[in-house]
Amino acid sequence: MGKVTTAVIKDKKLKKEKITMLTSYDFPMASLVEAAGIDMILVGDSMGNVVLGYNNTLAVTMDDIIHHTRAVVRAVNNTMVVGDMPFLSYHISTQEAVRNAGRIIQEGGAEAVKLEGGTERVDTVKAILDAQIPVMGHIGLTPQSVNQFGGFKVQGKDEATARKLIEDARAMAEAGVFALVLECVPTPLAKRVTEEVDIPTIGIGAGPYCDGQVLVINDMLGFLKGHIPKFVKKFANLEPIIMDALTAYKEEVEMGVFPAPEHGFTVDAEVLDKLY
Repeated sequence: MGKVTTAVIKDKKLKKEKITMLTSYDFPMASLVEAAGIDMILVGDSMGNVVLGYNNTLAVTMDDIIHHTRAVVRAVNNTMVVGDMPFLSYHISTQEAVRNAGRIIQEGGAEAVKLEGGTERVDTVKAILDAQIPVMGHIGLTPQSVNQFGGFKVQGKDEATARKLIEDARAMAEAGVFALVLECVPTPLAKRVTEEVDIPTIGIGAGPYCDGQVLVINDMLGFLKGHIPKFVKKFANLEPIIMDALTAYKEEVEMGVFPAPEHGFTVDAEVLDKLY
């Protein structure tokens, strides 16, 4: 696998080759994602939920994103790294949006940024692109708008929201994003969007017809207990394995079984004798 770039991602759609993306937030996990040959890593603001312990993504800051992006970038050579633009990092002004996108590239080391929104974000996207920073779009269920939506709900189930989603997809494609995340979009609607736009679509809860897929890595590995969205497939169930290991460690330390002699180091007796 060679270096994945925006050109490679766009070419995959033309060749009808599926695109793979996962979130990652630290060096060891990103190293494994790279070794598996995944095309892209999203350093997502989902870290708010699965790493930082928040109830949603809204509390994630620019410094959080940059800190975790640096760790991920140090782990990879070929995988493309996309840094998420957190809540309020691109909402206040175009100038601030460009500055913050630049920080994710310059300080974090990412190769692209992702932001949420449709027609209302066109000017912002164009300004960031003018700064020579690739942008990935994100429409449908946009978690930073959870309070506006009134919860985490599938988008595009009625005519008005379906039309809005198609308009948003067209607007983002025309603005110049290199790929577009579709989150919690009905499968037939995601299929239509994928066919209508000339950029790759990356689905999460949007069915099999998107050009690629993304999942939160903690969800698909079964890393934590708690609510798992309907669209997630657990490709592993690590939580009980980890709990077994932690429990065994506790018991062996308390019983004096660990550490055993093979886990320690020796010193010549004459060295010890000289200490008395």
